[in-house]
Amino acid sequence: MSKRVAIVGVGQSVFGKRTDSSIRDLTFEAFREAMGETENLETKDIGASLVATAAGYDKQRSPAAVIAEYLGLNPQPTFLTEAACASSTVALRTAWAFVKSGLHDVVAVIGYQKMTDMTSEAIQEVMGRAGDVMFESPFGTSMPAYYAMFARAHMAEYGTTEEDLGLVSVKNHYYSQFNPKAMFQKEFTLEKVLSTRVIASPLKSLDCCANADGASCIIVASEKRAKTLTDQPVWIAGLGLGSTPMSLASRSPPFTGFESAVEAGRQAYAMAGVTTNDIDVAEVHDCFTIAELLAYGDLGFCKRKDSAKFIRDRETYLEGRIPVNTDGGLLSKGHPVGATGGSQIRTLVHQLRGQGGKVQVEGAKTALGHNVGGIGMYCAVTILQA
Repeated sequence: MSKRVAIVGVGQSVFGKRTDSSIRDLTFEAFREAMGETENLETKDIGASLVATAAGYDKQRSPAAVIAEYLGLNPQPTFLTEAACASSTVALRTAWAFVKSGLHDVVAVIGYQKMTDMTSEAIQEVMGRAGDVMFESPFGTSMPAYYAMFARAHMAEYGTTEEDLGLVSVKNHYYSQFNPKAMFQKEFTLEKVLSTRVIASPLKSLDCCANADGASCIIVASEKRAKTLTDQPVWIAGLGLGSTPMSLASRSPPFTGFESAVEAGRQAYAMAGVTTNDIDVAEVHDCFTIAELLAYGDLGFCKRKDSAKFIRDRETYLEGRIPVNTDGGLLSKGHPVGATGGSQIRTLVHQLRGQGGKVQVEGAKTALGHNVGGIGMYCAVTILQA
């Protein structure tokens, strides 16, 4: 059994409206970057590949087979992992288990989504089916509508304002300027954020992430093998995975957090032997601005009632207590669903290696990734250490 499991290579395609690329091209772009971060690793050395993508967007069935063929990963085993927006970090957990058990020495996790071939209306319909298709989504509960309900609940319970939501967008778009792979690389003022079109009140256009095409790749290896592949391994120290009932009717109000995230965080902190005070940098799932505020409370960065104050006090900026989403987050990078968790891990790995560039968190040794699926039905929390 492997003593520890390391990440030895990470990669990501450019996110955006990639009319130039098929799912094969996007995954190759991410895979090539991840392989390029390793030494002496060939495709034949990868014992298995896990392909992560959310269901409902592709004409292609069994996409794992197509991608493994294109990347030259046959005849090694390959299969699909699906957990809505948390697909690639759930796949990372499976890859960790493969390596930890000794079944494989090296495993590749490849996440992707090709979304912009569909109309916005079609995408919203598919996303809406991440809710309960019998009792909820037929009545108009799109993803913006679901998260708008959480935003309204947070406002009613804690006095959170539309300005507080907007501050999350301002921060993440500010940091997007330094991410060449982000879909949007532009700064916005709070006034601009607040003046954009209402999507589902109180959420406005710049409170919402954008549909995007993209891919990510994470290569994990056993401790012994990792030392032959890189001189900068990043160790998977903690893994947590929680779930919440699909339908909101089965959950207990007030809707001011995701219990799946609380549970996933508890597991990951315990496994890694750390607390929130040890986290130097974090990537959280900001599919909507309210989602980032929920994450602050769910992960224990602050009390739930203080989430708005946390952003107002700039505690999640580079100069703050826990820098969050230094790559611009989903709000700016775009959200190619199956690739998102892997992109978060890539950012954190670069931070722990000191490769963060203009957004480097000085002295970062412990990092946390938080990846939510759907309306909190799944949540994966990953803690990495240099």
